[in-house]
Amino acid sequence: MSQADFATDTPVSTTPVLSVGPVVLPAPGRTVDLQMRVSAPVAGSELPIILLSHGLGFSNNLSSLNGYAPLANFWAAHGFVVIQPTHLDSRTLSPRPDTRRAPAHWRSRVEDMKRILDRLDEIEAAVPPLLGRLDRSRVAVAGHSMGGHTASLLLGARLTDPRDGTTVDLKEPRIKAGVLLAAPGRGGDALTEFTAKNYSFFLTTDFSEMTTPTLVVAGDKDDSAFLTVRGPDWHADPYTLSPGPKSLLTLFDAEHGLGGVSGYDVAETTDENPERVAAVAGLSIAYLRSELHPGDSAWKAACDALSAAPDPLGRVESK
Repeated sequence: MSQADFATDTPVSTTPVLSVGPVVLPAPGRTVDLQMRVSAPVAGSELPIILLSHGLGFSNNLSSLNGYAPLANFWAAHGFVVIQPTHLDSRTLSPRPDTRRAPAHWRSRVEDMKRILDRLDEIEAAVPPLLGRLDRSRVAVAGHSMGGHTASLLLGARLTDPRDGTTVDLKEPRIKAGVLLAAPGRGGDALTEFTAKNYSFFLTTDFSEMTTPTLVVAGDKDDSAFLTVRGPDWHADPYTLSPGPKSLLTLFDAEHGLGGVSGYDVAETTDENPERVAAVAGLSIAYLRSELHPGDSAWKAACDALSAAPDPLGRVESK
C-alpha cells in the first residue's frame, strides 16, 4: 500500500461519482438562498455524510461549492455523501468581500451547516439518485482554514461573541466526528494585530470543550504570518488545547494549502504536492470510517502504513 492509498486496499479507485450543483435551499432571512454541491458514489446505500466547509482563499471560485474537488471526489468515491455549501463570505457572492463584514459570517457559516442537517429531506428530493441512501446517524464535518474554524465550532469549540460579550456554544450533536485542515488556533496574544482587528471573533477561541472526536491536520511549514505570531504550531492548537479523543496529523514540508486540497492545479498553492493531497484525502477518510463505524480498522491500517513508509509524508499522534 502506497502513501497515496491509505483509505483503500486497491491502488486506484474506479468508483463512479455523481456531483450535483447547485442544489438550492430557500433560506428566508439569509442574504441569498443557500447553494451547495452534493457528491456521492453512484451505487451503495447507508452512506455517511460529510459536511465540507470552504476557506477564504484568493481565487474567485474555490471558496464556494466549486472548490475542494480533490477531497470531495475522493471521499465520495469511498462511500460518503459530501455536501459543500457556499457560505456568505464567498467571493462568488461578493467579488470584493469586505473584511469588516467578516465577524458576521462566523455564525452564519455554522447556521448553514445546521440548516443542511435540518433539511436533508429536501436535499434528497433535489437529488433523486440519493433518495433513501443517506445514513443520517453518521455525520461528520470537515473544513479548511476558515472552514476549519467553522467545523471546530460545530465540534464544540467556543468563543465570546464580540458584539455582546456572550459565550457562544454552537456544538452540533448530530455531528459525530470531524476533520480540521489547517484550522486557526487559539486567540489572545497568538494573533497578529491585523487578525485581532479584522477577525475579532478569533480572539476568544476556546477548545477546552471541543470533545467530539477530531482529526487535526497541520503543516509544519504553515506559518500563516498574517494571522498569527506563533508559527506553524498554532494550527495544532485544536489538538493540543482540546480534550481527547483526538488525533494530530503533522505533514512534513506542508504549507497552508496542504499540497493543494482546495482544487486541482491551483496557482495559489505554495506547496503543490499531489502525493500529499492524496495522503490527506486517504488518511482523513480512514479516520472517519473508523470513528463512524466502530470496529473498522481503516485508521489503524492507515497510521501503520504512514509510519512504515521509507520516506513518510508526516506523522500521527493521538490522545
